[in-house]
Amino acid sequence: MTTAGTMAGKTALVVSAHSADFVWRAGGAIALHASQGAAVTVVCLSYGERGESAKLWRQDGMTLDRVKTERRKEAEAAAEALGVADIQFWDLGDYPIALPDEALYRLADLHRATHPAFVLTHSRADPYNHDHPAVSSFAQHARIIAQAHGHNPGVPVAGSPPVFLFEPHQPEQCRWMPTMLLDITAVWDRKQAAIECMAGQEHLWEYYGRVALQRGAQAARNSDRKGIKYGEAYEAVFPHVVSDLLP
Repeated sequence: MTTAGTMAGKTALVVSAHSADFVWRAGGAIALHASQGAAVTVVCLSYGERGESAKLWRQDGMTLDRVKTERRKEAEAAAEALGVADIQFWDLGDYPIALPDEALYRLADLHRATHPAFVLTHSRADPYNHDHPAVSSFAQHARIIAQAHGHNPGVPVAGSPPVFLFEPHQPEQCRWMPTMLLDITAVWDRKQAAIECMAGQEHLWEYYGRVALQRGAQAARNSDRKGIKYGEAYEAVFPHVVSDLLP
């Protein structure tokens, strides 16, 4: 993504299908780049109120509005722990998520407003959760529209930020292949704190700790860096443009 000390004044955009996805899958990247001075915007398109809030629905008298309120509180607390500059909740439904043209243009305009240095979003396939690949396509489509001179003429077009797809829950079934391993050891405590804000899905806390350790071990094995313990993995959508091949 970038090296330490180069993110001051830059921005990043994270497009999360549900209110917890950005925490499990990209919390380390968010905390790391925020600590380097990047202003990170997180868009939660849904609260995950139907399909990802089973613990809340087991409570007597639970309602859809109460679930949304609780999931929003959790996500806001997690965003604060990670250093997110701006978190937005678009409330586009859940199981299934609705992604109308109005929302697509809204996201394209957000691209133009923030000019992100990179974009993080979901894998292109997920047979366990169709909201995730729908959002992946949606996020990439918005990026393309933001580059189109005919969309809102007179407003400066967006650039070509790299897009990285964060790790799905079951990567093999999602045909997702990591092409980048990110060392998040320095900010693991922040990600762990954010994970523990997501009380509605407490059953995933330990799982994502194991994922971070596994990716950290792989990062250490694939580099000369010492002291890597925790990591996150990403799949790049576009080729990297570099000036040399030095690591």
